[in-house]
Amino acid sequence: MTTRRMTVAQALVEFLANQWTVDGEVRERTIPGMFGIFGHGNVAGLGQALKQANVQDPALMPYHQARNEQAMVHQAVGFARIHRRRATFASTASVGPGAANLITGAALATANRLPALLLPADTFATRVADPVLQQLEHPHDLGIQVTDAFRPVSRFFDRVQRPEQLFSIALAAMRVLTDPAETGAVTMALPEDVQAEALDVPEEFLAPREWHLRRPSPEGWALAAAVDAVRAARRPVIVAGGGVIYSGAEDALRAFVEATGIPVGTTQAGGGSLDWDHPQYLGGVGATGTTAANRVTGEADLVIGVGTRYSDFTTASRTVFQNPGVRFLNVNVASFDAYKHGSQLPVIADARETLTALTHALAGHRVEAGYAARIADEKAAWDAVAEAALAPTEPEREPSGRPVLIGQPELIGAVQRASDPRDVVVQAAGSLPGDLHKLWRVRDPLGYHVEYAFSCMGYEIAGGMGVKRGLEALDDDRDVIVLVGDGSYLMLHTELATAVAEGIKIIVVLIQNHGYASIGHLSETVGSQRYGTRFRFRDDAELNFEHGDFLPVDLAANARSFGIDVIELAPGPDAAVRLEEAVKTAKASSASTLIHIDSDPFVYAPDGGGWWDVPVAEVSELESTRAARTEYVEQRQRQRPLLG
Repeated sequence: MTTRRMTVAQALVEFLANQWTVDGEVRERTIPGMFGIFGHGNVAGLGQALKQANVQDPALMPYHQARNEQAMVHQAVGFARIHRRRATFASTASVGPGAANLITGAALATANRLPALLLPADTFATRVADPVLQQLEHPHDLGIQVTDAFRPVSRFFDRVQRPEQLFSIALAAMRVLTDPAETGAVTMALPEDVQAEALDVPEEFLAPREWHLRRPSPEGWALAAAVDAVRAARRPVIVAGGGVIYSGAEDALRAFVEATGIPVGTTQAGGGSLDWDHPQYLGGVGATGTTAANRVTGEADLVIGVGTRYSDFTTASRTVFQNPGVRFLNVNVASFDAYKHGSQLPVIADARETLTALTHALAGHRVEAGYAARIADEKAAWDAVAEAALAPTEPEREPSGRPVLIGQPELIGAVQRASDPRDVVVQAAGSLPGDLHKLWRVRDPLGYHVEYAFSCMGYEIAGGMGVKRGLEALDDDRDVIVLVGDGSYLMLHTELATAVAEGIKIIVVLIQNHGYASIGHLSETVGSQRYGTRFRFRDDAELNFEHGDFLPVDLAANARSFGIDVIELAPGPDAAVRLEEAVKTAKASSASTLIHIDSDPFVYAPDGGGWWDVPVAEVSELESTRAARTEYVEQRQRQRPLLG
C-alpha cells in the first residue's frame, strides 16, 4: 500500500479537496473551499496545511478570510442552499472563543437541514500543557471542552484524539454531510497538537471519492396508500417545504398540481416551489401566511406535506388545520419528519420521485369544480390585497410637517419592482420574514432565501454572501438582494469587509426603524408594550429606554467605513420611488452597494389570519397583559393534536 507522510491537517485538506457529490448527472466538489480565522489552536495545523496547499496548488483548497466565526458558517449555509445541498464550505476556528463562535452557525445549519462542515480546534490531546490559553477547566471532568458544546447542535460530532482516527472520522463525516435525510452541521473537533502530528496516509484515502445523493422512490404500499388518500379527498392541499427545492422537485410539483388542480401553500424554506402567479399557488401558509392559503388549508381534509418539517409557524402553532377529519400525507426523505402529526400515511422517499410517481398514478384525477373555483377566488382576493399593500402610497406629512416614513410593505414593493425575476432575496429575522412570506412575489425556484428554521439575527449579510458565492460557482450572474433591519445589522455586519476584499457583489437594503421592530410588535401582543425594544437613550430616573431620544447611530456611515458604496435615502413622500431607483442603480454597479432607508415600524403587512403561540403571563398587575391573556386563552382553544 502506497502511503505519504503528512500531518493530520495536511491529510484532511487534501482529502476534502477530493470529495465529490453526484446528484444524477450533476457532479461537483462537495467542499470547494474553506473559511478560517486562525489562532493558536489551528494556525500550526490547518493554517499551515492551507498555506502549503496554496503554494503547491492554489485550486486544491481555496482559503477565504472571514471577520467572524459565526458568519463563516452562515456563508457556508447560503452556499449550500443555492447548490441544493450538493456542496458547502468548511470552516476552521481556533481554540476557545473562536470555536464557541461557530456554535450558533452550527445550530442554524442543523435546524435548516443544510450541510456545513465545522473544524473547530481543541485543546491538547496529550494535556501536556494544561491548562492552555482559552481552555475550560471543570474539576469534575477535565476532558470537557468548548467543542463538547457542539454535540447537541450537530448532526455528527467526533473528536480526532489520535492521528489514526482521522480516516474513519473523516469518512463518517462525509457520509452524514451528503445524506439528504441526515445532513446538517458536521463537526470534527481537532486538538491543536494532533493537527500538527504526522502519520502515514494511504493514497487511497486521498484519491477522488464520489458521494451519490440518495433519491429513494416511494415503496409500492406507500404510493398506493397515497393515491387512495388523494382520490378520496374532496379538499386536498399541499404544504411545500424546503425539500421541494433541495430535491429539485419544482417541475414535478408544477406538473402534479396542474394535472390534479390541488392548491399549494409554501413554508419559508419552500418559497420558490411555484411562481407566485401560478393558479394553484396560494402563498405562504401558517402564522405568517396569506388568507388564501390559511382559509383553504383550514378546511382541508387531506394535507399533503412535501419536504416540510412542520414548524410551529407552518402550522400556526397547530391552529391552521381545522377540519375535524383532516389527515396528513407526509412525503419526506427523513422518517422523522414523515411521521409528524401522527400521520398514518408516511411516504419516506424523495420529493421529486414521489411527485412524479403520484402524477402518473393519478392520471385523469382532478379536484371538483366547486373546489377549483374556491381556490381561484381566494387567490384573486389575496392578490388584490397584496397589490394594494405593495403599491406606493400618496405623499403625506405628519401634523408637524415631517414626511411620513415609508412602511415595510411599501418598501418591499419598491424592491420587488426594481428586481429581476431571477434575483435572490435574502432575509432571516425580525418582522421582514413574515412580511416577505405574505408579500414577496417569487418568480424563480432559487429566488427566495429566508432562513427561518433558526431565524438567526445577523445571518442576512453573511448568508447573502454565501448565496452569491454559490451563484458565481455556477456561473450565474443574477443579483443577490439582502434585506436587513437595523437590529439584525448591528448583530453581525462585519462581513461587508470580506465582500470588499473579495469583490463579492451583494445589494444590501438596510432598514432603519430604531429598534427591534418584530419583537416590539410581539411584545405588544403579549401585553408588554414594546418594553426594551427601542434604541433610545436610557432614562436614569425611570431606569428604562422607553422615552429617551433615539440614539444618534449613523449606520450609513458605519457601512461606508467598510469601503462599500452607500446610497442614503432621506425620509420623504417619494421614498418608494427613490428606493426603486436606488436598487436599479445598485444592480447596474459591479460593486457591493448598501442602501440606507428609514421606515415606520408601526405599518404592518395585511393580516393573513395566522396565529403564533407565545405564552402570556397568567397573572399580571398590567391591564395590557390581562387583556392579552384573555385573547391568548381564546386562541389556544383552537389548537389540535393533529393526529391523522
